Amino acid sequence: MPLPASVQSGTGQLTINQSFSVALTGSHDASLDSEVQRFKHQLSRQTGIPFRPTSGATGTLQVHADRGRKPVQQLGEDESYVLTVADSGAKLTAPTTLGALRGLQTFLQLVQITPAGFAVPSVTIEDQPRFAWRGTLIDVSRHFIPIDVLKRNLDGMAAVKMNVLHWHLSDDQGFRVESKKFPKLTQMGSDGLFYTQEEIRDLIAYAHERGIRVMPEFDIPGHSRSWFLGYPELSSGAGPYTLEGGGRGPYIDPIMDPTRDSTYKFLEKFIAEMAKLFPDAY
Repeated sequence: MPLPASVQSGTGQLTINQSFSVALTGSHDASLDSEVQRFKHQLSRQTGIPFRPTSGATGTLQVHADRGRKPVQQLGEDESYVLTVADSGAKLTAPTTLGALRGLQTFLQLVQITPAGFAVPSVTIEDQPRFAWRGTLIDVSRHFIPIDVLKRNLDGMAAVKMNVLHWHLSDDQGFRVESKKFPKLTQMGSDGLFYTQEEIRDLIAYAHERGIRVMPEFDIPGHSRSWFLGYPELSSGAGPYTLEGGGRGPYIDPIMDPTRDSTYKFLEKFIAEMAKLFPDAY
């Protein structure tokens, strides 16, 4: 687990029992509202305590954010927060709702079993990330991974405050994204294992709710054999190609032909389509 930037231990502890509740003040958006519900569900799973639905401005844990998040998460967006826990209650404050998401995960990490039951030790934590880009790479080209498994990975990333899913979507072994402009990329280059654009939008929204950017990767000009099954005119080699290899040997790695204007025209259209699908700046 990342060590918080500043930790000051206090005396005593905050007991977690059935009367535990969360109150939101200040700015809160849909992602923070959803995060609070996930937080309470996770806390209930950790403790076995069924918490009652609550509402209002008072709660065991008071969460306050000064402002909401950007519609499209950006590199360097403020993720700082301050969490103060005393035996009488806890307060989480953050400049943005994104920081509040991080603080809620810290609270979950502090919950422990004590002789008196579940509790959180008295503490003051001031935290912000040391690194603005905290990513994990998942390669679904060489080994296809279903959406539900990817979502479980996103949940794990959120728990340790990682904030970029680097999604490796094309390589020699498979092209995994539906393209409306160039449908043969998946019709011939995926073995039928790919993500529809609707599934991709759903995963991006799922990640955004958890404070995670999704950065797609499409390998060019090398590692692009899966492109050539449907569009052999892109290749600098003679082919024919298969996802397992092909050409004159057991494995060849031709590149896209950089000498043809048609290669760049193809890529311009493809990148324009993907840029509309994936909102991240990268």
